Amino acid sequence: MIRVLVVDDHELVRIGLRQILADYPAIRIVAEAADGETALRLNRRLKPDIVLLDVQLPGLSGFEVTSRLKQASPGVGIIILSVHEHPPFPEQLIGAGASAYLSKGCPATELAEAIRTVARGGRHIGSSVAQNMALNVLTGREASPFDGLSAREMEVLLMLTDGMRVPDIAAAMHLSPKTVATYKYRIHEKLNTRNDVDMTRMAMRYGVVATA
Repeated sequence: MIRVLVVDDHELVRIGLRQILADYPAIRIVAEAADGETALRLNRRLKPDIVLLDVQLPGLSGFEVTSRLKQASPGVGIIILSVHEHPPFPEQLIGAGASAYLSKGCPATELAEAIRTVARGGRHIGSSVAQNMALNVLTGREASPFDGLSAREMEVLLMLTDGMRVPDIAAAMHLSPKTVATYKYRIHEKLNTRNDVDMTRMAMRYGVVATA
């Protein structure tokens, strides 16, 4: 039996995943979480084999949750399930410790196969995600300004666009406010944005965060 923890802040997504995976007797959802802190607590208590994880969560982002999960449970398999199919998200999340990256639009059969593969210690990149990554290389896609951000900077950016203040981000990431302020400065410098409003608008324009 492959025991799965689902982490997504949208209830309808969690319901859909329950219905999909109910068709696979060897895979069982043991718990669900709507935010990163809850996911970390459930992981410590339940020790799942697989964590199905969204990138954009309230509070801790998928980047921080991935990093902390691997620190607490090196053997846990992390599968990112996201609407973001384009760079830099797949490369950065895999670099942070995820074993698989899938689009939320992937077929149910591919999701189940990815869970089985990661449970065996393997890796999986969703077909649509892999295609976008390949096209990015072959066609010389115009670089996004977000490609130049580190995983840590991207994580801080996601929290800033979610409306979190520097002290709150610092507390969530277990960093000093000065360190987070430095990340924020670097993000604005790299994106050439003057303030958080400009940054959020740019993130929406490039599909880094969802539009309202």
